[in-house]
Amino acid sequence: MKIKVLKTDGSGAGREVELDESVFGIEPNDHVIYEDVRSYLSNQRRGTASTKGRSEVRGGGRKAYRQKGTGMARRGTIRSPLLKGGGTVFGPKPRDYSVRLTKKMKRQARLSALAYKIRDNAIIVVEDFDFDAPKTASAVEILRALECENKKVLVLTGGIRDKVYRSCRNIPGVSVMEAKDPATYHILNADFIVLQESGLKQLEESMKGKAVEAEA
Repeated sequence: MKIKVLKTDGSGAGREVELDESVFGIEPNDHVIYEDVRSYLSNQRRGTASTKGRSEVRGGGRKAYRQKGTGMARRGTIRSPLLKGGGTVFGPKPRDYSVRLTKKMKRQARLSALAYKIRDNAIIVVEDFDFDAPKTASAVEILRALECENKKVLVLTGGIRDKVYRSCRNIPGVSVMEAKDPATYHILNADFIVLQESGLKQLEESMKGKAVEAEA
């Protein structure tokens, strides 16, 4: 499987790179993709929401009114959940929302996501680029040349590219990370993946040996 390498101005670089079939060519597994995305989103939750029940709300120590003759129910406290200012019934309490997956499932989910993206022609391999200084306009110009402006774009770099990150961070829908770092959610959430040529090697190396394990 081969893919053309583009320059930052959108023109062809005159060469192609070979994609590793064990990384980009597997049969996608929709179920592990679902489980991995669910796990990622669940793990983002802090789980700190908390409400007070009737025993925790301040006040209501004395008897609210006499037992008989009022024509009302015999509520024992004015902090009953049935009254204004009372406690909350079955409200949220701090909890751990995290969902754990095996390494094998996470790896297979990433491979499946990459397989879908290559099928949809949503991966663009570009020659390595960097900026002399952080400049958003330069990043926008590259995205426009690659015909992915105003789209959700994931830029994968071959190593730390601080100036590329700082140039793209103000562009809505654009995120930058090292090629070895994206989770399944990041891959699927992007309309296009702009992959630096050295980032392609880094991505494949990070998945080497894992593709075989995921298919086992």
